[in-house]
Amino acid sequence: MATPEQEQEQGGQILVCVDLSSQDVDASVALVRKACLDCGFFYLINHGIEEEEFGEIYEESRKFFDLPIEEKMKVFRNEKARGYTPFEDETLDPFKQTKGDCKEGYYIGPEASESESCLANPFHGRNQWPSPDLLPAWRETMEKYYQHALSVGRRVIRLIAQALNLDATFFEKPGLMDAPMAYIRLLHYSGEVSNPEVGIFGAGAHSDYGMITLLSTDGVPGLQGIHCEFGRHAGALEQWSFQVCTNNKWLPPFGAL
Repeated sequence: MATPEQEQEQGGQILVCVDLSSQDVDASVALVRKACLDCGFFYLINHGIEEEEFGEIYEESRKFFDLPIEEKMKVFRNEKARGYTPFEDETLDPFKQTKGDCKEGYYIGPEASESESCLANPFHGRNQWPSPDLLPAWRETMEKYYQHALSVGRRVIRLIAQALNLDATFFEKPGLMDAPMAYIRLLHYSGEVSNPEVGIFGAGAHSDYGMITLLSTDGVPGLQGIHCEFGRHAGALEQWSFQVCTNNKWLPPFGAL
């Protein structure tokens, strides 16, 4: 059972807190398993990425999103799903939304040469980067964070494997995650207040693709998780929802597992 230090209440929903620096692996595995079965979300602390690095990421993100739309559209998302997505470009819950999500974003994936990208995976390719004349530190900041976040993700996946009663290195077998399609998604919300009654959402209800998401926020509340029969979703304002907010902690939400 989780101790009070390992749990935090958000909107009536208890979210467990997993400490990646803990030497008690069995306890950490039990917390991950509890989170997967209960709500699909948990907090992640002592993951090794310093507050200063998060600050750099948010500052460089802000600089990009503050650029004129003409500059941002120069790196519009390409066929490899890399680059800028404007406001209302995505509609995550088309059955309930009357317009696109009130957010803009930027996709950064694993870097690969064109010769490596063609047949094995259609989404392998080169990233797009804003002009270094405008944002000289942007690419270096994002690439450093990408590698650090990927390393943390691999550590979390080891705990997931053990929570499934598998060997810790199960997902590290050759061919499983040799070149994972891990993405950084930088998101900037417009500030428009969601109004479910008229179909307006910052981000419609959805389950993330892929295995896990490591989510960091600037401390502004807004993300909500909801329970449903077939999984756990993030984004929508619904009955039986719970609100989650991170500040110097990571929140890995699971999709419909």
